[in-house]
Amino acid sequence: MANKPQLFGTDGVRGVAGHYPLDAETVWKLGRALGTVLGKEASARPLRVVLGEDTRESSEWISRALASGLRSCGVEVTYAGVLTTPGVAFLTRHHGFAAGVVVSASHNPYEDNGIKILSASGMKLPETVELEIERALARTDSATRESPEAPLEPAPQLLNDYLEFLAGLVPDGARLARFRLVVDCAHGAASRVVPDLLKRLGVEARILHAAPSGRNINLGCGSLHPEIMAQETKASAADLGVAFDGDVDRAIFATRQGRIADGDHVLYACARHLQQSKSLRGASVVGTLMTNLGLELALGRHGIALKRTAVGDKYVLEEMLRSGINLGGEPSGHIIFSDISLAGDGLITLLQVLRLLDETGESLEELVRGLKQFPQIIRNVRVRKKPPLESIPGIAQAISECERDFGERGRVVVRYSGTEKVARVMVEAEEAEAVERHAARIATAIDSALGPR
Repeated sequence: MANKPQLFGTDGVRGVAGHYPLDAETVWKLGRALGTVLGKEASARPLRVVLGEDTRESSEWISRALASGLRSCGVEVTYAGVLTTPGVAFLTRHHGFAAGVVVSASHNPYEDNGIKILSASGMKLPETVELEIERALARTDSATRESPEAPLEPAPQLLNDYLEFLAGLVPDGARLARFRLVVDCAHGAASRVVPDLLKRLGVEARILHAAPSGRNINLGCGSLHPEIMAQETKASAADLGVAFDGDVDRAIFATRQGRIADGDHVLYACARHLQQSKSLRGASVVGTLMTNLGLELALGRHGIALKRTAVGDKYVLEEMLRSGINLGGEPSGHIIFSDISLAGDGLITLLQVLRLLDETGESLEELVRGLKQFPQIIRNVRVRKKPPLESIPGIAQAISECERDFGERGRVVVRYSGTEKVARVMVEAEEAEAVERHAARIATAIDSALGPR
């Protein structure tokens, strides 16, 4: 029996919409399997689940199939419509749902989709529960499946509940309305949330890419392509730019000068501010294997330690809770302020950065001046299978040569993506030329051995 989930990756179930495991029958069975497991674990009755989705053209039918599977075993489904993943996490906790479900593939292209399942606390499921759902799925018969599934009607109050929560995070007396922003919504779930939130806060913003068509989510925009937002920030002399991904669990920023600031920059600025106000618990920050070595050295100069975990915000949160640390995140822009929420929320990150600008009177450029990132390259290499990388001599040799060359003044991390058929090669060191050379050598070795044929 497998002791690791087979369908669930680091961020739920993900794949190409319409193909296994995101074909209509498997999605329905997954909904029923989830309902079966919740029925065993949750004591409250009736069982209630909140369901939200992003703006992909496949999200609506996947949501209907999931809801039908859940309802087939007596679960009440409350539909939030298009909403961010952290928004669903908040609603799950706030309204006491047994679970939250989000249909989204986050930063992936529109052809992909995914199913993220959140516990009653709004956190991603532990692997033990994912395994239980997979076992229930294997026993599920689809003979009772409704076809076609009943349409879903959004509960209008849910978005307002989330917006009230976010607006309530801004302290009395904060002068956020004096800032001018550029906001890239990635044609995703932010398109439904951001305009209302900024209007409530009285913040003036130029909003980009907020016209979802079902096929344009993340397409040349958002947190994967922040250069467009950065250029507009500089051109319009805005105080701050921010770009979200499809489900708004990550945020990438730009300074007034158009310099891109990733998750490492946010961690540096926020950690120093929390330290100065004696609010940084454990004098530490949690990052991952992908966190830039420059951040570790910069924090160290201020007496702040960096703890690294495997890649994935769920692992960051686990370490934060284990060590009693209240700030953590990833370079990709997942930032967790655990005193506020246990979910990485791009909108909370934006509000915290705005609050930082307001309280310090400094620009983001000034706040991150002490962080000098090492040159870093991340190469994504398509693979047809995922054997242990160290078991392939050519790949192992390329990695070993890189490590020997860098010593303690550089790092190499080679790993498989938890959500795609991709090997990720991260190389960083003081010399950009050496970084490029070793990254190319390792990527070529992987492609030669494992690339699509």
